[in-house]
Amino acid sequence: MTSDTGRVVDIRERLVQLAMQNPNYEVADRSVTLAGYQIRIAKSQWLATISAQGNINEFTINPKSTGSTNGAANTIYYPKYNFGINIPFDIFTRIPNNVKMARQTYYIAEANKNEKYREIKEQVLTIYEDYLLAKATLEFQIQVTQDEYTLYKRAEKDYSDGIIKLEDFDKAYKGWTAEEITRLSALRNLNVIKLTLERVIGVKIDDLIKQTKP
Repeated sequence: MTSDTGRVVDIRERLVQLAMQNPNYEVADRSVTLAGYQIRIAKSQWLATISAQGNINEFTINPKSTGSTNGAANTIYYPKYNFGINIPFDIFTRIPNNVKMARQTYYIAEANKNEKYREIKEQVLTIYEDYLLAKATLEFQIQVTQDEYTLYKRAEKDYSDGIIKLEDFDKAYKGWTAEEITRLSALRNLNVIKLTLERVIGVKIDDLIKQTKP
């Protein structure tokens, strides 16, 4: 009993793991990664916003270019160089707000990812429950159909031997055909549910069950 329970749990965990490879979940996961990059970009805007500029006058580079014949005259050229930094007035509010917005976008993407995880997990486990029900229903219906077929074959012999009337034979035949139609319907339902489940997990459920057998 413990082994069967452990195997069921293992199958469920494996179903969820496979379902997480679904493209819908991959999109949510990549959205989180993209939002993380946006935070980095927002933080790096400090360097892109602040600009530095400077210049050196010609005398500093080439004193002779002034045309003066003595060094004293050259001292009138001031400043020899200048340097400045351009800082926008809104830098201390705009960039922090951009970072906050990027973080909120990340939190939203993370929340969407978690919600998508819960949604896909619920979906795959619900389909698996439908699969178990359809499988059990088919197994039960196979037995019922087999019993009806046995009754039908017995009625066929009894009618051939003149033990029962035609209406009794006809009743047994209709009982078997009705159960056979029900069996075919149950088989169809199981196959459809298997297709739905396999579309979510990306592998055949029969193969997965074989892999998880103890």
